[in-house]
Amino acid sequence: MSSELVPAATNLPAHLDNQISESTRDRIEQSVPENTRAAYGRQWEAFVGWCSSVGRTVLPATAETLAEYVGHLADLDRAPSTIEQGIAAIRTVHRHSGHPGLPDTSAALAVLKAHRQDRATAGKRKRKAPPITLDPLRAMIDATDLSTLTGLRDRVLLVLGFAMMARRSELAALDIADVTFTEDGLVVLIRKSKTDKDAVGAEVTIPRGSHPDTDPVRVTRAWLDALAEHGSVDGPLLRRINRWGRLQDGRMSGAAVNERVRCLACAAGLPRADTFTAHGLRAGGPTEAAKAGTPVAFIAEHGRWSPMSPQVHEYVRAVDRWRDNPMRGIGL
Repeated sequence: MSSELVPAATNLPAHLDNQISESTRDRIEQSVPENTRAAYGRQWEAFVGWCSSVGRTVLPATAETLAEYVGHLADLDRAPSTIEQGIAAIRTVHRHSGHPGLPDTSAALAVLKAHRQDRATAGKRKRKAPPITLDPLRAMIDATDLSTLTGLRDRVLLVLGFAMMARRSELAALDIADVTFTEDGLVVLIRKSKTDKDAVGAEVTIPRGSHPDTDPVRVTRAWLDALAEHGSVDGPLLRRINRWGRLQDGRMSGAAVNERVRCLACAAGLPRADTFTAHGLRAGGPTEAAKAGTPVAFIAEHGRWSPMSPQVHEYVRAVDRWRDNPMRGIGL
């Protein structure tokens, strides 16, 4: 089945009031972030395949079918977050197909709760990508070959990802025209992002750095100069580069950004390098800012989080639990 979240008009009741045009349907599709559409599409296809294999009705699915499917995923030891996403995808397709509120999730969530308890008993915890703080960031930059286009690009990917507290999708979407140099540093325009529902856009101000290899102004200028030497003065900022070190048409994808971060962590010989992801750059910035005493509200605004976001507070708490630990300084 297609990964589209909005069913085609031909699948809706014949009455005109229940139909939408293809252009309207496309815009509804585009309102959902691309990564979410892709993930939900995969989840829905997996559900359709399972229903087919066990002889259950896909649409509308019953509460019992959803509970059994969650049990199936639990038997496969899927991560609770993956199962939650599957439930959300199934409910979303039902809603867009004219079945709002279906299937009921009460039984499915009870199965998921038991699965979480089983995993906790077995000592399994949610796997988190480590934050890329300044020390691992510098180690990863040291692992780049700055005499090559790939090395220059990877350095700007790391530094901007850290300094912007950027999502990988935001990095991948950047164009050269989105970067403006000022007397104080850089202004980077993020035209749209995961939490910018109305695509209003946001400008991220990045001051000059004190270290040549991690100064956002220097590393960005070096990359833009290299691009200009190869005739590229507009278009994607993070360009694709082939195995022979030649620039290619088109931008890096979010997945490619993620893979480069992991590869650089491995090249730097960092502990648990295979667990590093691009999200570590987004986590590293607020972690270091919290260490420096930056107020949470400023961190949240810079990273485009809600001031009450549990995620940004999680980064700050990770610092506070050491800085403000009640066992510190008591003479142990």
